[in-house]
This record gives sequence, C-alpha cells and structure tokens, in this order.
Amino acid sequence: MTLPDPARPVITTERFDLWIPGAEDIPGMLALLSHPETHRFLGPMGTPGSHMSRILRNVGSWVVYGYGLLVVKHRGDPAPIGNCGIFHTHRDLGADFDDRPEAGWIIAAEHAGQGVASEVMEAILRWFDTERGGEIMCMIDPDNAPSLRLADKFGFAPLRVAEMPDGDTVRLFRRPPPAK
Repeated sequence: MTLPDPARPVITTERFDLWIPGAEDIPGMLALLSHPETHRFLGPMGTPGSHMSRILRNVGSWVVYGYGLLVVKHRGDPAPIGNCGIFHTHRDLGADFDDRPEAGWIIAAEHAGQGVASEVMEAILRWFDTERGGEIMCMIDPDNAPSLRLADKFGFAPLRVAEMPDGDTVRLFRRPPPAK
C-alpha cells in the first residue's frame, strides 16, 4: 500500500487543503479538540492524552487501511480548522456498525455554519467512492442538528440508536455503496 505524499494535500477543494495529520498539526488539533464549543457533540471532554490518542488512532487508520481523517486547513494557512474524513475503528457498538469505514467531521466552533463540513465532506466522499468504494457508517449526537442535516444530504440513512460506553446516546447511520 502506498500512502499519499505527506508533502502535499490529499484533497483540495475550492477553499481548503486536506492533509494527512503530521507532527506539526498536533498542537492545533489538540487545541481544536479541547475547545468546549467545538467538543460539545463529541461526548465527555477528554484529556490532552486522550485527544492525542484520538489523533494517533486516526493516523493509524491511514497506515493500516489506506484512508483516514484529514486535517482541514484554509489554503495557504497552516492552522487546522477541522478534522474530517473516513476512518476505520471499532467502537463496540455491534456487528452492524463496527469494523467498517466511518465518516466523521469536526469543525472548529469559529468556522461552524460556513459550509466547511459540507464542502470538505463532499470532496472526501467523492475521493473515497473513487479510491475505495463500499458502505460508510457514521454516528451523530441526536442534538447535533447541523450534522444530522449533513448526513442526510450525503445519503446516510438511519440505522439505529446506540449507547456509547460512557452512557451517551448516539444515532447510527449507514451510507450504502455508490451505484455502479
């Protein structure tokens, strides 16, 4: 397996460059994940160590599966404003959800409502459908109306409601493989 060139963005959109996370992105990603408003739909607030584990787990998805989350940056600006993509994980939520590609999008609170997630996820889904194909899962906090609308826009259909290990309730969704 050959990973994308870390010296270049994996995907570009009209406004953004999407990169495999590198060591230089870690401080910005830790700040993004630690911001209370950005983190409000991500479950209980983690520690810097748990955020670092999340970042490294997401990079590991690239190494093992050839896809993963990407750091979102305004073109020409090194500061991360989001973390979006399709990654592989096991959340112990059941055989109908685990061990499959999962879509996720986290956008810094100060950039929410500006169409960032929509623009970025449209490009990521197009890339994934071309490079990999197959079904994609996602999970969303039931109170996160913008993410629920985005999932619907991109063809994610409700699968079921689940309880996370920490007791939080989430809605699970499935996007079928694209028609050939």
